[in-house]
Amino acid sequence: MSRDETLILGIGNTLLTDEGAGIHALNHLQSQYPDIPNLNFIDGGTLSFTLAVWIEDCTNLIVFDATELHQPPGTVNVFVGAEMDNFLGTTKRSAHEVGLIDLMDIARLTEHLPEQRALIGIQPDKMVWGMKPTAAVQNALDEAVTEAVKLIQQWQKVNTDQEVSTT
Repeated sequence: MSRDETLILGIGNTLLTDEGAGIHALNHLQSQYPDIPNLNFIDGGTLSFTLAVWIEDCTNLIVFDATELHQPPGTVNVFVGAEMDNFLGTTKRSAHEVGLIDLMDIARLTEHLPEQRALIGIQPDKMVWGMKPTAAVQNALDEAVTEAVKLIQQWQKVNTDQEVSTT
């Protein structure tokens, strides 16, 4: 993966209904927008330290995850840059938060933190055995994907403008 690519990372467990929201959002983005250039899609499952290499190697990072937002089920919140860092540093809000914050800390310590980064969190309704998300989360996928596309377009424009100004 080249440094100008955007890494789209979906995390979650698709065997536990809404816990798989991040993976469902990743798949939804990939199927709805297959022609956006310079995207790299990774199903991060329930996270692993092996993902640190991917995070360190990108300029732009978008993470989809089921996140405890203390909002109605299906609410989508976007945390960009320092907002993402601060959100991950607060009390436990995601089943994967410890792993995600650890991965971000590794990137920070190695001075490879993605320049542009965002967490798109979806408030789960239920996390019980089942491979389909609840209606609230299913209905939130379009909004989550729309937010991701806005960020991708904004970041690709910034990266293109920087390339033009340096030539």
